[in-house]
Amino acid sequence: MTSTLLVLLVGLLTVVGGILFLRLHAFVALILAALFVGSLSSANMVLRSRLVTASTIPARLTAGQQIESDEECPVDTPLTLLVSHGLGTELKRPARVRLTSAAESAENIVSEETTAGGFRYDVTIVDGQLPVAERDSELRLATAAVLKSADELAGKAVIDRVAAALGSSCTDLAIMIVAASIIGTCLLKSGAADRVVQSSLRAVGPRGAPLGFAFSGFVLSIPVFFDTVFLLMVPLAASLYRRTGKDYLLYVLAVVTGGTMAHSLVPPTPGPLLIAAEFGVSQTAMILGGTIIGLLASIVGLTYAYWINRRCVLPLRTPDGTVEDLKISPTESADAGQPTPSLLASLLPILLPLLLITMGTGIGQQEGAWVWSIGSLSVQSPVIEFLHPFCNKNIALMLGAAAAMLVWVVVRRPSRETLGNAMRQSVISAGTIILVTAAGKAFGQMMQQTSVAELLQQLPASSPSAVVIAAFLVAVAVRTAQGSATVAMLTAAGVFGSLVTSGAAGVHPLYVALAVGCGSKPVSWMNDSGFLVITRMSGMTES
Repeated sequence: MTSTLLVLLVGLLTVVGGILFLRLHAFVALILAALFVGSLSSANMVLRSRLVTASTIPARLTAGQQIESDEECPVDTPLTLLVSHGLGTELKRPARVRLTSAAESAENIVSEETTAGGFRYDVTIVDGQLPVAERDSELRLATAAVLKSADELAGKAVIDRVAAALGSSCTDLAIMIVAASIIGTCLLKSGAADRVVQSSLRAVGPRGAPLGFAFSGFVLSIPVFFDTVFLLMVPLAASLYRRTGKDYLLYVLAVVTGGTMAHSLVPPTPGPLLIAAEFGVSQTAMILGGTIIGLLASIVGLTYAYWINRRCVLPLRTPDGTVEDLKISPTESADAGQPTPSLLASLLPILLPLLLITMGTGIGQQEGAWVWSIGSLSVQSPVIEFLHPFCNKNIALMLGAAAAMLVWVVVRRPSRETLGNAMRQSVISAGTIILVTAAGKAFGQMMQQTSVAELLQQLPASSPSAVVIAAFLVAVAVRTAQGSATVAMLTAAGVFGSLVTSGAAGVHPLYVALAVGCGSKPVSWMNDSGFLVITRMSGMTES
């Protein structure tokens, strides 16, 4: 346990210290942390973490030399017995066995040793001998394929393990992040983003403007990075303040409360994408859960904004003491007189991929026919089979990017050079995010190879609620220390990922993923680039 804690501490200090004190780029800090953690993890640690979290089956040896398990075991297949005497000890392999169903295993049984239901099997020894049952020992069953993959992983060099994790993360996330970046760029260039904001404000009127700002910020921050959304909307807040003469702080905080929650909870933003993958949560579940929790949190944030607005006054100013750059919005200057898309066309690049990804969860085959199911409702149609490939998350986001480009081309008719430059900038911007996200996943996998899942499982009071709270607090601590919400999410996912996905935590992975996303929100201060953008562009001061 001590060695595992030490390795975890080194990893966390490398990330936080590298970014905060050495001013390293997040990618460099995460890769260094992954290499340090991987170097300090012994081959036994790596092997043990792989076998404990992979498809090995916990089992019990009865007095009658039978094997019981709460899970159904493969029969008539050679299995290796693994014996553990506690965290950090070597996994012994005393025997290979073949299981056959005992007479009473046809129904769920309760053994004398446990109150839980399970399955009982007769044992045929292939080689070796059965271990003597000991009070502090843990028995597991592993197939030859699982053992082979674990041995291969433990035998790899550290740099190979880090590189493999980096590559697998790029495979999972690269296309989605690039597509989301293109969607965001085209929404801004086509005037679609401004149309969403203006339509929201018209719908709610001046009195409901804070709600309109919060909702617009939430919707736009799903495909567009928060800093960009804030820069787009703060001139609109200033413009409304000049008309009403009050509530500028309320308008600014309304933009912040909507935009920041979507940024950490709703895919295809990189942070939520990664934690969904790390915790084994479907994109549909993460979108729906993140939207619900994000909107609820935004309402709470908006309530606070009303409260603080009655106690503090924020005058209209910028860091240099003037208000000239806040007098008009970007669309009133550079885009003045240019056509804007309709509200439906503006929302299409956002709603299309979200709808397709959500639909994809309910599509499957039943008796050879393609069916879309939601709850007790099932729809069978040839259209379902046609739609199925487009519900893939990568293809859905690529279609969203194509729709965003089409809206821009049809409405504004940019030159080929302008279009090409915008696409290049989108890919360049996405490249940095991909590298940081992939490095975070590599760091997370190195953390998992320290047997952290076992360590957390053995901690006292490791109830499902305690795991959710602990994941939230780890994300809070990392965010407070180094400022980046994305790095905070990546770090917390690395610590708790294997514990949650293995089922040992006894909690649904979605709850932990949402807790990590929410934990990446507090505490924002001067080590956070988003904090600096908000304060400088809104005219806030340290006081």
